[in-house]
This record gives sequence, structure tokens and C-alpha cells, in this order.
Amino acid sequence: MGNYETKLAEMGITLPDAPAPAANYVPYVQVGDILYVSGQISRNESGLLTGKLGADLDTAAGADAARSCAIALLAQVKAACGGDLDRLVRVVKLGGFVNSTPEFTEQPQVINGASDLLGEALGEAGKHARAAVSAASLPLGVAVEIEGVFQIK
Repeated sequence: MGNYETKLAEMGITLPDAPAPAANYVPYVQVGDILYVSGQISRNESGLLTGKLGADLDTAAGADAARSCAIALLAQVKAACGGDLDRLVRVVKLGGFVNSTPEFTEQPQVINGASDLLGEALGEAGKHARAAVSAASLPLGVAVEIEGVFQIK
């Protein structure tokens, strides 16, 4: 187990197998040392994390959903790196989409669930640029979807 996975284990997190694509796309594309990971939807061992922020879910529940997306992103990075998460150099950028009502304005606090996890697990390498935007709906009714750009070696 590498340094990053050891830190994740200390946080009580074991990376799942990388989720398979749900439609006609690939889970990631590598161009040089940059890895583009397709959007990962909110789910945990019990299934999909669904609902609309501002109606069905509060900000804390949304942040938990975003955290699950970050775990899936790291699982995809690990798969792309042949099982060695320590090949990750840094998180470059996240694009966060929050299934929310028109009145809901706490998208940044929701996506902090992912950003906080990456910062805690990866340290300096987890600091990233990002966007946090509202969506009228997301695939399968999930609460959050996050895509990522990573630098790997």
C-alpha cells in the first residue's frame, strides 16, 4: 500500500474498484502527464446518493455526496495508474455539478466535501482549481457529479 492509500486508510477510506462507465464514454483519457477523469456520480456501498439540494437534501448531505465522488475519482486515478495511486502528482482541477433548486446557492460548500477530502488525503498535491455549479438535474437523479483533471507520473 502506497503513501496516499495509507493516508486514506487512516481516514477510514478504502478505495473501491473504479466504477464502470454508465454510457458510451471512457472513464478517463491520458494526454501526456495529464489525466482527464469523466464525471463520477455520488454513490456509496449502499447505492446511488440521490436527491435535490434545497429540496430533499441539506448542504451537509450534499457535501457527503461530493465526498463520495472524490473517492470514485481517486479510484479512477488508481486504475489509470496501474494500481499505483502514488503516481498521482497533483489534482489540477475539479468540475462540480450539484443537483439543486434554483434558490439553492451553497454549491461551493457542497463541493467542499470533495475538496476537503482531497486536501486531507493528498496534502499539497490535493490543492486544486475548481468550479461548483448548479444543475437542474443529474443522471439517475444523483445529488452530485464531479469530473477531474490530474497530473500523474
